[in-house]
Amino acid sequence: MKPFSYAAVSPPDHGTLAMAFGEHIIRMMGANTGGAFGMFEAVVPPAGGPPLHVHEREDEFFRVLSGRFGFWCAGDYLELAEGGCIALPRGLPHRFQNVGETEGRIMVVVTPGGFETFFPVIELCKPETPEQVASVARDFGLTFLPEDTSEAA
Repeated sequence: MKPFSYAAVSPPDHGTLAMAFGEHIIRMMGANTGGAFGMFEAVVPPAGGPPLHVHEREDEFFRVLSGRFGFWCAGDYLELAEGGCIALPRGLPHRFQNVGETEGRIMVVVTPGGFETFFPVIELCKPETPEQVASVARDFGLTFLPEDTSEAA
């Protein structure tokens, strides 16, 4: 991995497309930032979003690029529209959902970098069962929590 001693650039309409759990555009790889951070965009249909989960390794920063999203974070709930931002520390159970009526987009920055490669790996591996998905997720320090705990987060 190269040290982060030069500009990392992601021009408009550039990035690596990963069609895993929806559409993700990997905009910056941790390998290009000396591991400092990774960045991706998610295109999320109405009512779409991940289940309740926890990241062991990285903090996350979200910026709503379009649409309206609900965020459930360790017992708190808030909604953010275009331009809204939220930062979540590692270890915090959370999930988000597009609560609007149209497709939404969010930008996600993870620090340190590395998690942004989860989506291309899922696309490549094509896990077929929840257990297989959980196995790949564990390699990224990601744990999906049982549905019955979703009210707590």
